[in-house]
Amino acid sequence: MKHHGPRADIDESELVVGQPKDYAAGVPAVLVSLQRGLEQMGAVRTSRALVRLNQRHGFDCPGCAWPETPGHRKPAEFCENGAKAVAEEATLRTADPQFFADHSVRELAEHTGYWLGQQGRITRPMVLRPDATHYEPIEWDAAYELVAEHLNALDNPDEAVFYTSGRTSNEAAFLYQLLVRSFGTNNLPDCSNMCHESSGAALTDAIGIGKGSVTVPDLQDADLILIAGQNPGTNHPRMLSTLEKAKERGARIIAINPLREAGLLRFKDPQKVNGVVGHGVEIADDYLQIRLGGDLALFQGLGRLLLDMEKSEPGTVVDRPFVEKFCTGFEDYAKHVGDVDLDIVLEATGITLDQLLDTARALARSERTVICWAMGLTQHTHAVATIHEATNILLMRGMMGKPGAGVCPVRGHSNVQGDRTMGIWEQMPDSFHDALDREFSIATPRRHGLDTVDAIRAMRDGRAKVFVAMGGNFAQATPDTDLTEDALRSCELTVQISTKPNRSHVVHGRTALILPTLGRTDLDVQASGKQVVSVEDSMSMVHLSRGRLHPVSEHLRSEVAIVCQLARVLLGENHPVPWRPFEGDYDRIRDSIARVVPGCTDYNRRVREPDGFALPHPPRDAREFDTPTGKAAFGVHDLEWIPTPPGRLILQTIRSHDQYNTTIYGLDDRYRGISGGRRVVLVNDYDIRELGFRDGDLVDVVSEWTTSDGTTQERRVTEFRIVRYDTPRGNAAAYYPETNPLVALDHVAHKSNTPVSKAVIVRLERSA
Repeated sequence: MKHHGPRADIDESELVVGQPKDYAAGVPAVLVSLQRGLEQMGAVRTSRALVRLNQRHGFDCPGCAWPETPGHRKPAEFCENGAKAVAEEATLRTADPQFFADHSVRELAEHTGYWLGQQGRITRPMVLRPDATHYEPIEWDAAYELVAEHLNALDNPDEAVFYTSGRTSNEAAFLYQLLVRSFGTNNLPDCSNMCHESSGAALTDAIGIGKGSVTVPDLQDADLILIAGQNPGTNHPRMLSTLEKAKERGARIIAINPLREAGLLRFKDPQKVNGVVGHGVEIADDYLQIRLGGDLALFQGLGRLLLDMEKSEPGTVVDRPFVEKFCTGFEDYAKHVGDVDLDIVLEATGITLDQLLDTARALARSERTVICWAMGLTQHTHAVATIHEATNILLMRGMMGKPGAGVCPVRGHSNVQGDRTMGIWEQMPDSFHDALDREFSIATPRRHGLDTVDAIRAMRDGRAKVFVAMGGNFAQATPDTDLTEDALRSCELTVQISTKPNRSHVVHGRTALILPTLGRTDLDVQASGKQVVSVEDSMSMVHLSRGRLHPVSEHLRSEVAIVCQLARVLLGENHPVPWRPFEGDYDRIRDSIARVVPGCTDYNRRVREPDGFALPHPPRDAREFDTPTGKAAFGVHDLEWIPTPPGRLILQTIRSHDQYNTTIYGLDDRYRGISGGRRVVLVNDYDIRELGFRDGDLVDVVSEWTTSDGTTQERRVTEFRIVRYDTPRGNAAAYYPETNPLVALDHVAHKSNTPVSKAVIVRLERSA
């Protein structure tokens, strides 16, 4: 299977490779932030936007989900990539009807996603009729009628798929799932299926709730922080300020990552003197440059060493009172990890015995430990087991439900956790359905729906015929690009609720709609006046977001309005849900949320507190665990890891510093020293020579995936430049979405069904 993909807009011959940086942020981050803002928004709009970004009376960043420090906001409460996200959304550039008249869909499909995104905000609803060559304008009412016509023509509601991006507000997400369930299906895949689904599965098994247990003050007060499979300098830059505060208070930080990332090395805060003219602050005290897929072995090896220490000095390592009172399964866990072979651990991880011992001693000495992680842990076949093993260590040490300690899965998109809280999940519990049914006098379906991977399979197999996306860029966010694009093209109707052009608009069903929506930064005025929305950050804090910028077109509608107006057409004006009042006054939505969603009582009052409110987290708040036994559960897992086959590499897909998820801001991965292009594969110098190549060679990257029946499938991306880079032997890295075609749809994590994008077996072939 070949995949070339559009790339004519980027001249990869202009790619320049320099030295990676050993620090994040600093003055360059400020300059880049201002430059991107001025290019996209102009001086006045830039100043108005950035001064309100992440402020109490402003709007929440449309980028990552990192929380603000309670009770304290800096004058500039944003990072470089947050500023880029705002510039992208609040741009004055527009893709109006004339743009679509000038460019056929076939022509647009030849452009990169980067080029498409740079064209600006979509200003009118657009439709692509069957066999048409161009999108053309359509009135809103006609668009809703078209959607309703297709949905009502289905044999059953389960033939429709309703996807959600993490940018969607709590109010829009709540109404969206209410619309979908009122229609009669639970097919609600979302972007969380591709990122932290493994975290949710593991934590639910271990502690009874699929969310992190720590707050910003907990991180600042920790004396030991492990950061595994996460690159905060690019993906969550404001986290660096929290880590800096922890360092000031004496914390030790251990980074666990195959690549040496600038943000884990040193941070230069541009709002401090030493970040402008000084050295900044060292972040990682120790750096475990682990092999891809070796984290499960690492945590089991650490568990083995901690138990060995406990045997040598009973009562000094295992928190017996906590384990005996609040946990179950410890004896089985201790027996299992007590037999772990440390030689296998060292082979699987690639670290030294001294590094393993030193990390174990740090865990044994620590009184307040936090373990943070992101996609580097969640996108492996054994991801759920890995995260459970990390949690096992914290439970053994009693690091749950105490200040300065706990689990910290660092979410990506700015409201992906809030969307799940509001019901965007194909497997919501019966208690949630019961509450919905009581509130609205409806009968919601109870059969579980399709997640992202299963939704693609259903479209591929003709079992799903209508695809609706609330935000996002499904075609580029998902694995197995050729297969996914063919699946989308097989639909009778695809609907994209979007702010800007993207690849998913040119990979379309027989009929396609683009419905342009307001962004987080836009002023939203409805019948009752100016509206506010709410979001939930990565640490379960819920707060308001107030768009203040005038929209670039009078034809844009809010996500809430689009859902409510579509619902009235699809379900009828007599449907028991008060769609029209909801559209006119978002407080009415929050009143219903307060009666339906656990932890949201008195929502309207509490969300208007200066910093919003924290959702309940029983393990953190009261050491209570909603598990079958009522106790935290130690888990026992086989030790899995990924040996590198001869002549092959294990590839992980990564972001550039100049992108956020599938949105490409530019072509400057400044921290890794790569600019002017994106088709690169980062390889260890030894592997380059061992495989018979040289730094700078052009290669095709070919993935090899063995199916359940033993058949080996190959997928290919072409003309990637080898870049010599400091990564473990046998491992490689390359940017997504360019390498998403290499990830087999069926290569998923056990239990969570998350695509395995961090462990793709590949070979390199010299490009023709």
